[in-house]
Amino acid sequence: MAVWDNLTGQADAIAIFRAAAQRAPSGTGTATAESSSMTHAWLITGPPGSGRSNLAFAFAAALLSPGTPDGDLAAARQVDARTHPDLSVLSTEGVIIPMKTVKEAVARSQYSPSVGRYRVVVVEDADRMVERTSNVLLKALEEPPERTVWILCAPSEADLLPTIRSRVRTVRLRVPSVADVADLLVRRNGVDPAVAELSARLAQSHIGMARRLATNADARERREETLRAALGIRSVSSAVNAAARLLAIAGDDAKAITLELDAAERDGMLRSLGIEAGQSVPPGLRGQIKDLEDDQKRRAKRSLHDGIDRILVDLASLYRDVCMVQLGREQAVINRELLAELRTASMASAPAATVATIDAIAVARQRIQSNVAPALALEAMLVSAIRRPQLHQPQ
Repeated sequence: MAVWDNLTGQADAIAIFRAAAQRAPSGTGTATAESSSMTHAWLITGPPGSGRSNLAFAFAAALLSPGTPDGDLAAARQVDARTHPDLSVLSTEGVIIPMKTVKEAVARSQYSPSVGRYRVVVVEDADRMVERTSNVLLKALEEPPERTVWILCAPSEADLLPTIRSRVRTVRLRVPSVADVADLLVRRNGVDPAVAELSARLAQSHIGMARRLATNADARERREETLRAALGIRSVSSAVNAAARLLAIAGDDAKAITLELDAAERDGMLRSLGIEAGQSVPPGLRGQIKDLEDDQKRRAKRSLHDGIDRILVDLASLYRDVCMVQLGREQAVINRELLAELRTASMASAPAATVATIDAIAVARQRIQSNVAPALALEAMLVSAIRRPQLHQPQ
């Protein structure tokens, strides 16, 4: 089984990385025609859900495998578990990547490989670094050790400093098709084909979200409740109430993602410290527990913001569908299960008003990213979504 088998919709990118992994390091540091496909720093860009991290780790597994571009099973398992001795992963569950974390990764990148052909450093969220932190990474990219490979992931090249972009080879991913994502869910997760198609369509080919919808009925129900709440807005007061409900739904979804993980992490740390369940934590170890709790709080904050953003993306798909119905393009609707409600909503406004709502959703996303209170941003956006039935009849 090749490390590329669990990827979908990215044949061109896979071909580039497979060719690069096929070349064994020469040990001389001199580029040849054979080595021209390999470089010390890569940037994988693509829209959310396109599989940037999945491709990065598949490439890492191929580089860390002994002499095969399709990857060694043992190395692939270690990469999946993030336990390979020559792999470093730089990611964050908070809003930004701390400078301390980047400095530690840069220090590790100077070591020679211990068992593999290369030492590989994967930066999953390269766009989540402030400028000072990015400059620390830049120095490592300017003078890389011969056998170290950096793999950065970001939504676009514009999310990184120009000086970093000039020192990496960029591979751009495309949005996979609904059919590709559904097929992946069936193959990798054993999902029923009908549920896989539904989830891939509702997620708009976002691989991670499609998997969550396909494997969690509660997540699908929360998404439908979100859309129905928006369709039910008839006044300013109902818009304010809907904003509060959307925030609550985002909070419930964030808790569902983080609570189980938080408990597992705490139990694992207590076991590693030799503390039995129910036993009090000795004073000397409480600092480590507090550090873990602080990390979990940062992750919860990011998870909530991500949940709100997902709701806004879903709402954008909803009003896009309303616009499609207004323009006589029902075959292009994403949320087909709500077609009757979409038809009713399409009768309550003109297409220009629907487009204005879609623009308001984009503004709300920007405001929340700029630390505007989510409740205020949602309320302002939902006021633009007020629909009063029968105010407009199509010509």
